[in-house]
Amino acid sequence: MLARILAPARKRALTLQYLLNTSTTTTLNKHTPPSYQLHNMSIAAAAAAQQGHMHASAEKVLRMTSTVAAMTPTVDVTNVNPNAREAKYAVRGEIVAKAYEYAADIASGKGSNLPFDRVVYCNIGNPQQLGQKPVSFFRQVLALCDYPDVLDNPKVEELYPADAVARARRYLAAIPGGVGAYSQSKGVALLRQEVAAAIEKRDGHPCSPDDLFLTDGASPTCHYLMKTLLRNKSDGVLTPMPQYPLYSATLELYDGSLVPYYLAEEKGWGMDVNHLKECVDKARAEGTVVRAMVVINPGNPTGQVLDEADQRAVVQFCKQENLLLVADEVYQDNVYREGKKFTSFKKIVRDLGSEYADFPLISMHSVSKGFYGECGRRAGYMEVIGINDEVKDIFLKLASVSLCSNISGQICMALVMNPPKPGEPSYELYEREKNDVLGSLKRRAVRLTSALDSLDGVSCNPAEGALYAFPRLYLPDKFCAEAKKIGREPDMHYCMKMLDATGVVTVPGSGFGQVPGTHHFRTTFLPSEQDIETVITNITTFHNNLMKEYS
Repeated sequence: MLARILAPARKRALTLQYLLNTSTTTTLNKHTPPSYQLHNMSIAAAAAAQQGHMHASAEKVLRMTSTVAAMTPTVDVTNVNPNAREAKYAVRGEIVAKAYEYAADIASGKGSNLPFDRVVYCNIGNPQQLGQKPVSFFRQVLALCDYPDVLDNPKVEELYPADAVARARRYLAAIPGGVGAYSQSKGVALLRQEVAAAIEKRDGHPCSPDDLFLTDGASPTCHYLMKTLLRNKSDGVLTPMPQYPLYSATLELYDGSLVPYYLAEEKGWGMDVNHLKECVDKARAEGTVVRAMVVINPGNPTGQVLDEADQRAVVQFCKQENLLLVADEVYQDNVYREGKKFTSFKKIVRDLGSEYADFPLISMHSVSKGFYGECGRRAGYMEVIGINDEVKDIFLKLASVSLCSNISGQICMALVMNPPKPGEPSYELYEREKNDVLGSLKRRAVRLTSALDSLDGVSCNPAEGALYAFPRLYLPDKFCAEAKKIGREPDMHYCMKMLDATGVVTVPGSGFGQVPGTHHFRTTFLPSEQDIETVITNITTFHNNLMKEYS
């Protein structure tokens, strides 16, 4: 009887002695991550504090905790938020980091041993980095808003077009303190009114400025959405594969689940509602609460432009399945294929009539793409319809945490949506600049996708819109085995070798998501028409040499 009574105490004493001993061992093991040392020693210290009369004194506990404090970093990779640690964004990953190193070597004169003399960043839709010129009217208005003293110069209209001067004055009159002051959290009221009027004109349906948030690019919309929508890991979002990695990254950051649906490459990256249904049913059977569906139109990285019939089918599917629809429409001005046109999901929803009056939709746009390419301005908007005021207030709260989006970006978004009109002084130049850029992008899209599709071991759908080609690679078994041996996906290995051989920076398809067993890469067609020929030549030579080497 006495033995049974004393057994728990003896067990605790032995456990304590083990913890104290192992914690000391851990402390002396230089290969053990510091936070794990802290974890083990903290357990021992806590146990010692509770059972100090058995095997440990308060003095030893104090020495242990002092040792931990002295040797353990306040922050290291093992004790940060695991969601932040695990989130991935392929567009700026290992390949880009190596490209920056090459570029630095070339700039400093240390790159003479490289087989190329420049790095070409085809990994990201960053038009002005690759030589695209900004729209004159936009920059004129922005310059006047940034330095309003010029407006007081009596010769200002000799320096700037009269409509640019008038626009800058109107905007500044609506922004107390100018571009260096905070605005309302949703954005400057006048600018939201201009964006709303443009949406109304585009879609033929009313748009309220109260439904609009002016944002620092399209990305904040995704963050607001995921922060608000995701309650825990059981909440999921139906996301296209391939997808822009912003969606997979934010789902990871906010502890949600990615529910993939695959675009049909053999059908021009089209969507199949029956497949969508299968994906949702499978996720729900596994315990995931599917909350929303993301559609990127025109597509990134795939470049398809949806037909209105497909868009209607998506809206009807979301209504049937009780899903919020998230429409990423940042490439709406980038449509090149004859017979294709951009139609917003807002228009599709409103055209369906009163039955869809309360359909939940979040749409986003940006100044980073199109023919303007103002990526560094960090500007965009989100329009929120069919969502109750209480949830909109949460979005407002999240926007308020950042106080407001940048004012110059807000102005740029209004300029994109409300450009010069016929009869105004800047209209002809604006139209010429727009058509020159879009015409050139169309030619480059056709040239690049055709060249890639002609290569042995490559197939590439035409780019109907957006800024990218997404070719499929049929790589030799020997090459895939080599990639596996070094712990890389085959398309990652391919893109890294391409960088090493040519200086052309691309993104592996595995970073966007793809049908298992397939391999792709994404490249922009943003280099100038002269430079795109060099890019094509370099990729062609590299690819043919690789296929010959590994066949």
